[in-house]
Amino acid sequence: MQRERYFNTAGPVNCTDHYCLPPLHRFNLEEILHLIRQKKYFVLHAPRQTGKTSCLLALMEYLNQQGEYNCLYINVEAAQAARERVADGMRAILSELADKAADYLDDGFLQECWRDILAQDGEFKAFQKALNLWSKQSQKPLVLLIDEVDALVGDTLISLLRQLRSGYTDRPTRFPQSVILCGVRDVRDYRIHSSREQMIITGGSACNIKAESLRLGDFSRSEMEQLYQCHTIATGQPFTPQALDLLWDLSEGQPWLVNALGYEVTFKMPANRDRAITITADMVQQAKEQIILRRETHIDQLVDKLQEERVRSVIEPILSGLAAPETIPIDDLGYVRDLGLIKTEGNIRIANRLYQEVIPRELTYTTQVTITHQTQWYIRPEDGSLDMPKLLTAFQDFFRKHSESWQERFQYKEAGPQLLMQAFLQRILNGGGRIEREYGLGTQRTDLLVVWPYQGGVQEVVIELKIRYGDLAKTIQEGLKQTWHYMDKCGANQGHVVIFDRSKTSVWEEKVFCRQEAYQGHSITVWGM
Repeated sequence: MQRERYFNTAGPVNCTDHYCLPPLHRFNLEEILHLIRQKKYFVLHAPRQTGKTSCLLALMEYLNQQGEYNCLYINVEAAQAARERVADGMRAILSELADKAADYLDDGFLQECWRDILAQDGEFKAFQKALNLWSKQSQKPLVLLIDEVDALVGDTLISLLRQLRSGYTDRPTRFPQSVILCGVRDVRDYRIHSSREQMIITGGSACNIKAESLRLGDFSRSEMEQLYQCHTIATGQPFTPQALDLLWDLSEGQPWLVNALGYEVTFKMPANRDRAITITADMVQQAKEQIILRRETHIDQLVDKLQEERVRSVIEPILSGLAAPETIPIDDLGYVRDLGLIKTEGNIRIANRLYQEVIPRELTYTTQVTITHQTQWYIRPEDGSLDMPKLLTAFQDFFRKHSESWQERFQYKEAGPQLLMQAFLQRILNGGGRIEREYGLGTQRTDLLVVWPYQGGVQEVVIELKIRYGDLAKTIQEGLKQTWHYMDKCGANQGHVVIFDRSKTSVWEEKVFCRQEAYQGHSITVWGM
């Protein structure tokens, strides 16, 4: 009986069990082989759950099959628990090195001697000495792939990097010919606090032998479709073109999202286990919502990173749309990009539409659940449509009474008005609709598309959020133009501009208003707050 494969969302890909793309096609294999032949030590980095481990394991298998090298993969994450206790960290790393050499290469040399090496040479020399002795007795040059290196902490990480640097000149006969360090970030960007030296050590200084830094990218659109085609070939279950468009729009090829959406819509949703059912865009929307609500580990890790100050310094101006790119520290920008939260090609923006939705929802979750307004208050009884004027009037009143106290609770205070508006809408729309969001650095606006199914079809309403700077009339004209363009793009026939006046000198009687404006033949409502 043929084993059923599925979309993988945890751990390395096993092509026997999982739908997969050939891992060695994910990077430039020829470039990597060229670096190994040149005896280079280099970095492969990418955001979490993008397939780094799968690629390294495939590379190890490939090199060992070729027969020119003895290649070994190790994962040093277990040493993270030792933190800055270097002796404990090195014990975990050496144990991993010895066990994996026995498992993958059938080489038990290190299992017999690593404890003696640690006892005799100490934690600041033992890793280098073990690699030296192992290389000398190996019949072929060694290639070492070290995964999760940036999981190590403080002096344990510094010691590992310095021992690699110390042995570098002895390669390839008395030290590995080539070493690949793999993690989320490039080693040059590490800022490591050394308790022993009471200072910050940079990765570049601790490991200045690194020759190159390669980044593992997301899937392309065609690669994403190839992965879903694996399911269609195996089961006969097709995806509509609209479903594929939405899957790409939500994920933009982020490997975990591609797999998680595929697994949710084809395996987790019970009705869709009937392979005669075609996967549609509506099903994908439902799958997306379930992934967000369950706060899968990937989403939870993403949310945890939002609490870091370096992440806030980048994400907050994107959410508010206010800052220019040059105002953000370059190191912070690189850090958040390496985490996979943003893309920097063209306009700096949130990496994909699913993250665009997750981030404001998670930042305002406690606000959403404590807002007392109910969905049914804003549904028209005659047809089930959403009464947007009534809803925005209610928010206007809510904002006037509560904005200062609510916004003080937000860590992302500069984006407070936009986040509070989205929290209010999310609280109402959880009853059956959704919000699609667009924002980016320097755009000076946040675009929201409210989508609400009702008896007459699907109601689509554009809401443009802007902060007032300077002349009100100019802000309104910019808002009308931007709202009309977004309405035209989305095919919506109802539009609203919401202008937040954050001036400390203006009184609420001046800030609060509602007026109808005409633009390009459309009536657009402008709300002042």
